Amino acid sequence: MDMIPYLAAASAIAALLLAAYYYKAVEAAPAGNDRMVFLMTEIQKGARAFLQAEYKWVSIFVVVLAILLAIVIAPLAAVSYVLGAVLSATAGYVGMTVATMANARTTEAAKSGPSKALPVAFRGGAVMGFSVAGLALLGLMFTYLLFVVWLEVDNAFNIVTAFGLGASSIALFSRVGGGIYTKAADVGADLVGKVEAGIPEDDPRNPATIADNVGDNVGDVAGMGADLFESYAGSIIAPISLTAFSANLIASDNGTDGIVQLLVFPMAIAFVGMIASIIGSFFVKGGDSTDSHALSKALHMGTNVAMGLTVIATVIIAYYLFGGDLFDKPWGLAVSVIGGLVVGWALGKTAEFYTSDQFNPVKKIANQSETGPATTVLGGISTGMVSVAASVALILIGVGVAYWGGEQTLGAGGGIYGIAVAAIGMLATTGVVVSVDAYGPIADNAGGIAEMAELDPSVRNVTDALDSLGNTTAAVAKGFAVGSAALTALALFKSFEFAIIDANPAKALNLNVGEVDVFIGLFIGAGLPFLFAALTIDAVGRAAQQMIEEVRRQFREIPGLREGKEGVVPDSARCVAISTEASLKEMIIPGALAVVVPLITGFISVNALGGLLAGALVTGFALAIFMANAGGAWDNAKKYIEAGNHGGKGSDPHKAAVVGDTVGDPFKDTSGPAMNILLKVMTIVSLVFAGAFV
Repeated sequence: MDMIPYLAAASAIAALLLAAYYYKAVEAAPAGNDRMVFLMTEIQKGARAFLQAEYKWVSIFVVVLAILLAIVIAPLAAVSYVLGAVLSATAGYVGMTVATMANARTTEAAKSGPSKALPVAFRGGAVMGFSVAGLALLGLMFTYLLFVVWLEVDNAFNIVTAFGLGASSIALFSRVGGGIYTKAADVGADLVGKVEAGIPEDDPRNPATIADNVGDNVGDVAGMGADLFESYAGSIIAPISLTAFSANLIASDNGTDGIVQLLVFPMAIAFVGMIASIIGSFFVKGGDSTDSHALSKALHMGTNVAMGLTVIATVIIAYYLFGGDLFDKPWGLAVSVIGGLVVGWALGKTAEFYTSDQFNPVKKIANQSETGPATTVLGGISTGMVSVAASVALILIGVGVAYWGGEQTLGAGGGIYGIAVAAIGMLATTGVVVSVDAYGPIADNAGGIAEMAELDPSVRNVTDALDSLGNTTAAVAKGFAVGSAALTALALFKSFEFAIIDANPAKALNLNVGEVDVFIGLFIGAGLPFLFAALTIDAVGRAAQQMIEEVRRQFREIPGLREGKEGVVPDSARCVAISTEASLKEMIIPGALAVVVPLITGFISVNALGGLLAGALVTGFALAIFMANAGGAWDNAKKYIEAGNHGGKGSDPHKAAVVGDTVGDPFKDTSGPAMNILLKVMTIVSLVFAGAFV
């Protein structure tokens, strides 16, 4: 058992070595002609400049919170917090770097068909995936070993939990800032380019095209990477902190041995999940077909193999750790973990059903575009809302199974631990799940480069097929992320309750809805995700307005630009600057809201804070699912029409679908993905500062 943290750290190092291997494989692929290399370089420069500027802004917030942690909690908590923040930022930067290198190489490979292009895009995504999982697990194991095992410091688990808060801080600002950037550029490019000027997507005449492609990398790669880094780290921290803060979690006669086993079990699951992800990544191979079903099967093969291996290994680990005299039914916790893994997969499949053009919901929205933008928007909203019901049902099944499994192994009181390890079950295969997700923006960029470099239309056909699948894989990954967020937040919430009792037994949390402070907190929490969503959507709207005006100005004032006169080029740098300035300015208030509101509430009343966390968890989960799936459905309805259905590109239904897509852009790529981070940031802030509140 003592070796498990070391094995987990070793598997994390193996993941980082695999990321380096895939990086070299991508680097060795040809990048195409001079025009393609130029476009790739412009996208790289824009993405790098944005991330450097964003990290400068965020570092101020990190320093302020680190000082607060050092004063209120402990200086070592500040060290752990900064480590989590730095590693999360590093993972995002590494992912962005390789994604902006893989885009032109995917375009070049697409000249030879999907069998060549898909592996290049996937390997680019795999660098992100295994950097995220490797750095998160390695950083967390180092923090655990240093403070808990080697130094045995006081309040060691508070210090370990601060690592998760550092990861959450970067994730929140990266998702919000990157999301505002990418969608301001996307909305501006689409509305002026496709609808007003009647030119194709990613046309080189459109000044916002480069900014749009930069946005794919800073929002959907760096932002998404920081999001999953935080989700993965949080899912491991939740059962560890729950064990540490709850003396009555397991039957009293189990003694210290039982507690040690509960501490290392999530690390063991992370270890086998990482090894399974590494093996699974080698099973992704492209075929010769551009059919989305065939491409989806090829891409998801790695995930399916990794999940299968994780299931087998989980049963073995459960019997190894809990098969002695202390526990009668070791299989119970295996059921909890596997239940989480299956529910995560099912949430992803639900997202795929509601967002893929292979199924009726997206085809229905495309059909509704025949009667204009209003019915298109209504169709997307109803699709997103219906998907919430299915997702809620799945989460409840997952919670029920995980709770039952925990009680089978640990007895009364062990159910909540079962829920906590179900979350790590969902994210055990993070390495390969993020690889598949990060593949999408690379494929999207590849299509943009094909259009801007004016390559043969057959190349764009291949990249469009890869890109359409990328929208679905993104929705699948968001299903995993938001599902794990709900379970992790629930486990962290219970840890918060135990931490309050541990700090001051007289201040035990009271969550009676009949108490006025709890009731007030419940409604504040229920309203907070809506306010957060409104602020981020408004931010996209304001930034998009500036972008639209700039694109219109260039079309109006640069002679020959709209007509495509030879030698006339747009001022793309101005559009990149607009998105950068607007997103950095707009991310501050929504990001600060997630930290400031629970802190203020906690210092006034911990019962009100308990109500706030409960209310936010319920509405935030539902809102995240609704926005992610509605946005994905609108996007693929547009692509379904662009494939030649309902009149194809340039038709009235296509223009209506573009409007639906622009409404859905901030839904699926800004507000929706940031919602699950909001839930965990508020919960982990509450947990870390629990002792200070009482």
